[in-house]
Amino acid sequence: MSLYQNFLKEFNKTVQSSKRDISEIELIAVSKKKSADDIKQVCLENHLSYGENQIQEIEKKWSDLKVSFPDTRLHFIGGIQSRKVSSIYHQCDVIHSIDRLKIVKLFNELELSHGVVKEYFIQINTGDEPQKSGVTLAESEKFISTCLNSYNLSIKGLMCIPPFDENPKKHFLTLADLAKNFNLKSLSMGMSNDYKIALECGASHIRIGTKIFGERN
Repeated sequence: MSLYQNFLKEFNKTVQSSKRDISEIELIAVSKKKSADDIKQVCLENHLSYGENQIQEIEKKWSDLKVSFPDTRLHFIGGIQSRKVSSIYHQCDVIHSIDRLKIVKLFNELELSHGVVKEYFIQINTGDEPQKSGVTLAESEKFISTCLNSYNLSIKGLMCIPPFDENPKKHFLTLADLAKNFNLKSLSMGMSNDYKIALECGASHIRIGTKIFGERN
């Protein structure tokens, strides 16, 4: 049995024990640093959602994969540089890491020019870590409000990556509370090591790399 199939069994059990409906959860296979051949194996097992954090990798691997597997959904989960926005917009279906108004404006302009609507998450830096992307908690309400009221983007929800050395639960609950204040339905949170806690806290989008693809080199 493949790593992917093994994880799928574990994932289904976890969803059941969390009393969640599996149809409300999108499982994103994080394929960063993995070869096109590795990704193809998981595509052949009918998995549709994939996550990457570098646009250079997407440009290199995904144009051919998208031709072979046109139903795949590509999620961008890394920090966004303004000069890369156009490429991210054209290559990806869902963008999880909106965190500056400059970026919001650029995506808004691209949607107006091209007429193709994407899905967006606002990344919140719940641990206020200076080295990490995301809107600080202090700025979060104002930023979310501005995005929702001043720009015509399809903001689905919020995303976070908790500090490595802290209990993720309080960060997931903080994100869930913040989303509820704005009636945002989707929460992108939880990775291989903490996805079970994320599911209990209401995650709708789980980002799994190692448990699906194995360790990265």
